Amino acid sequence: MKNIYIYLFVFLTTSIWAQKDLQGKAIYQSKTTVDMSSWGGDMSEERKKQIKERMKNFLEKTYTLEFTSNESQYKENAKLEAPGTRGFRFGGFAGGGVKYKNLSDSTMLESTEFFGKRFLIEDAVKKPEWELGAETKQIGKYTCFKAIMTKKVDAFDWRNMRRRRGRKGRDKGNKKEKEGAEANKVTEEIEIPKTVEVIAWYTPQIPVSNGPGGYFGLPGLILEINEGRTTILCSEIVLNPKEKIVIDVPTKGDKVTREEYNSIMKKKMEEMREMFQRRRGQGGRGRGRGGRF
Repeated sequence: MKNIYIYLFVFLTTSIWAQKDLQGKAIYQSKTTVDMSSWGGDMSEERKKQIKERMKNFLEKTYTLEFTSNESQYKENAKLEAPGTRGFRFGGFAGGGVKYKNLSDSTMLESTEFFGKRFLIEDAVKKPEWELGAETKQIGKYTCFKAIMTKKVDAFDWRNMRRRRGRKGRDKGNKKEKEGAEANKVTEEIEIPKTVEVIAWYTPQIPVSNGPGGYFGLPGLILEINEGRTTILCSEIVLNPKEKIVIDVPTKGDKVTREEYNSIMKKKMEEMREMFQRRRGQGGRGRGRGGRF
């Protein structure tokens, strides 16, 4: 009976906005935590603290989602680094980009940079199989409903990477990460779980089937995502601004599928690992090349 009231509320709220050409802008704060007990080994607490501070700009980011009824673009907001510091980046090669979604024709594109080269990644769009729940909570002035799904993890989603099971020190890792032994090998040292549970909080008061990153498919804008060690939370919303929002379709970069892009990443990571091993075998002398394609 409670679910019936939820669906009725969603329907009535959505109907109020149905005739409007709704568009807007949403600001999201993304934060990913790192399990230093798993990755730190015998590292001192002071050293762990230094590394966490260096990684802060990488693990805590701000994004802007601009959306209309059917389209959206999601991109990272530029952030200045403190003088005299260098921000940590995944492997030193990750670059910012823009994620574009067109819900009317099921198009999803991501323009991103990898080792100085621009790629335009075309993703296969499949509507997420969300399970709508009865739980609600307030985010700002919006009433949000809970939805859950099990998501297949991308082979190079750094947020879910972890040390491979069975390696020294792994048994001290986070208990939740140990649940579900199914994982894919990324390198000799790193693995990634095949699936992860995603919890979304959406509001039918903003009836666009959209959300941050690649998330969509709910009867309302997604204001919060909890996925593994990452939380994405909406901190500001502007609806129907005076200046009309225009969504640009990204066109820059070599066009590849997600599978092709992952294959390129894997090959480059293996080259870097081999280069590092050679340098270590030579006592650290020399700075091998290979920073670009």
